[in-house]
Amino acid sequence: MPKKDRKRLQVVISDEQDALLTRTAYELSSPERLISKSEVVRLAIEKIAKELGEGENIDEYRAILDQTEPSDDS
Repeated sequence: MPKKDRKRLQVVISDEQDALLTRTAYELSSPERLISKSEVVRLAIEKIAKELGEGENIDEYRAILDQTEPSDDS
């Protein structure tokens, strides 16, 4: 992706979420290609957007969001 097309987003995540990102990046990596945590986040964004566009898992995602701590983004 060309640098000019990228946006930077900073979010606060828990230690548990960071561990999940690290583990997922490790599991997706291979000796030929290391996957970064940023790539995992981009993949997750695309996967969620695609599923929501197809009407899949909406209630499941809402339930997960209801279980998380309120955001400081208000």
